[in-house]
Amino acid sequence: MLDMMSRWSHSPLTSTWGYKKVSAIRRVLQLAVLRDQLEKNPFEHLRRPKIPQQEIHIYEDDECHRLLRASWETTRAGGLDWGLLIASALCSGMRRGELLNATWRDVDFANQTISVFPKKDGKSTWEWHIKDAERRTLPLTDEITQLLISHQEKQPEGFGYVFVPPSRYKLIQQRRRQGRWTTEDGKCPVNNFKREFDKILRRASIEEGEFHDLRRTCMTRWFANGLTEFDVMKLAGHSDFATTHKFYLAVGRDLVEKARAAAAAAMSNDFGTRLARAPILDRKDLTVDAGRC
Repeated sequence: MLDMMSRWSHSPLTSTWGYKKVSAIRRVLQLAVLRDQLEKNPFEHLRRPKIPQQEIHIYEDDECHRLLRASWETTRAGGLDWGLLIASALCSGMRRGELLNATWRDVDFANQTISVFPKKDGKSTWEWHIKDAERRTLPLTDEITQLLISHQEKQPEGFGYVFVPPSRYKLIQQRRRQGRWTTEDGKCPVNNFKREFDKILRRASIEEGEFHDLRRTCMTRWFANGLTEFDVMKLAGHSDFATTHKFYLAVGRDLVEKARAAAAAAMSNDFGTRLARAPILDRKDLTVDAGRC
């Protein structure tokens, strides 16, 4: 046990993971107390530290417009269609790996949906697993559906993947035949993904952001436009709402503006009326009760 504690104490920790490891040690020590191997558990009264929640970053509407415009301008013939990829992420809330591993079989043009399914290691597809093993079907708008139809018409006949460029797919297949392709590689089958997305951010004059923020933006929009917490959780593929709420649902600028308008209306109707009816007092008669402030 001492050797295990030593390894944990020298591993890089964040506040959350550090507390989880300390909690595991506390359970082991408590078991030793129950077995009369230890007189007292030194971690018995250790309290969980309060960890401030990180701010959830989403793209505002004007940033989304600039991002899409920059992505269309960046897209090169025969390369990754960044404009369609970013638009699809904003529409469906899919993760990067889910989008890059989507095949045309996952797209239902008639019902305007795209499904997230794991992929088996076969002749035309590589092995890929869904995070949290949650299969789900997501909506596509009229515009995204039309863009996908146009995109499919440009691809080679029989080509299976929606977003992986044909040239990249050919190289992947070659690596697979040589035994130089792993399940880890399949999580992001496109080279230099982050570097290229960062270029698009700079082109759009957006200082902060990552591709996963598109997913957070989509979910926040769903919630702001009337979907319930349960609806958003299921569409996101989360097993509980705590994850959805903690990491994905941000307070949008429109909600802040609505709250400001509501507060202004309340003060105007309530406090303003009271102040208008209050007698005018001389300044010297005014006192402040600090205990009530």
